[in-house]
Amino acid sequence: MPLRTAPLLVSATALALLAGCSNMNAPWSSGSSSTERAPAPKQICNAQPAQSFVGRTNTAQNLEQARQRAGAGMARVIHPGQMTTKEFNAERLNLEVDATGRILAVRCG
Repeated sequence: MPLRTAPLLVSATALALLAGCSNMNAPWSSGSSSTERAPAPKQICNAQPAQSFVGRTNTAQNLEQARQRAGAGMARVIHPGQMTTKEFNAERLNLEVDATGRILAVRCG
């Protein structure tokens, strides 16, 4: 490659890279912007009204009734040693159970 074309090639590559980054915050891009916010939860969980389920057996009926009392949009059962996601979800009710299926704790998140 002649010495005169090397700077031209480097400049063209740099411009191509910069052009690819120029629309990073466009409304149609997947990049996040500081003005974007997560959608507001549709139903916010309140675990206090569902505390009466502590000590009961985990059944589909108890899970659904606890979810309704808490006003949660969804519910999940967490078994001993079960891996769970760490993100807080204001719409979710968590029922923590022991190895026999007895409900130990009712929490939101």
